[in-house]
Amino acid sequence: MRNLVSETAVSVNDLVAPLFVRDGITEPVPVPSMPGVLQHTMKSLVAEATELQTLGVPAVIVFGIPEHKDASGSGARSPDGIVQRALGELRQELGSSLVLIADLCLDEYTDHGHCGVLTSDGAIDNDATLEIYAEIAVSQARAGADIVAPSGMMDGQVAAVRSALDENAAADVAILAYSAKYASAMYAPFRDAAQVRIAGGAGSGSGSGDRSAYQQDFRNVREALTEVALDVEEGADIVMVKPALPCLDVIAKVRAAVDIPVAAFQVSGEYAMIKAGAQLGWIDGPAVMRDHMAAIKRAGASPILTYFAKDLAMEMT
Repeated sequence: MRNLVSETAVSVNDLVAPLFVRDGITEPVPVPSMPGVLQHTMKSLVAEATELQTLGVPAVIVFGIPEHKDASGSGARSPDGIVQRALGELRQELGSSLVLIADLCLDEYTDHGHCGVLTSDGAIDNDATLEIYAEIAVSQARAGADIVAPSGMMDGQVAAVRSALDENAAADVAILAYSAKYASAMYAPFRDAAQVRIAGGAGSGSGSGDRSAYQQDFRNVREALTEVALDVEEGADIVMVKPALPCLDVIAKVRAAVDIPVAAFQVSGEYAMIKAGAQLGWIDGPAVMRDHMAAIKRAGASPILTYFAKDLAMEMT
């Protein structure tokens, strides 16, 4: 009877699975802080994506881990970059049966770990970074991406990416904008998975190497609504709030403010806490997973990017 009158239902169609693919390895590498998550080889990436597609998961987002990094993150825009090759392999194997989303950022590719290129004094060079984002977007579109996801929180990033795609015969490629991405403490396991080590500078003011100069203050809501409105005006097809559970109020306010889809990213820290609590026997992991997913959906998000996508899809089939 509860199911008959339920106000919220999470469907497999809500799910996007984040996947990591790493250059220079011959076997998948487990991520210690994210039990069940792997740095994939190209072969295992295709196998995992194929299994997800068979389970009904409609989309994956691909994060690349290159062998070599440099100050400008040149591997991110190379036609032979790790994500570009992964997109090509997935497209060849799966055709159009799975939506392919490409993470569009520089942090995995820069030797300083920031989401943009730096000036000589260690601050983010926003405009120079936008030019690189435009190149990455075109490269990912040509490799087979259905959606590109600029995540660096640079001012004007959606407009730059939209213009580049439209000018390079890729107008049908959609943009999933990380519109309200907070400077959160919840991203540490992701940085392990993506092998990101953040250097000092980037205008953080403390030399700690944090990203508070360009990610949003987690205490603010109106700022998020302003950023979302700007991204919609610049041409975003989907806007996203990150992290998810600590920002349910933000998700709800964004859902009420815009008419386009609102996504949420249940981030690595959210996943790791549930896994750790379950391993210690302190919580019922699958039950907490379902509670959190229902809360995110109830707040107004769909799609939901979650490392639990496979677990959830297996429960739903």
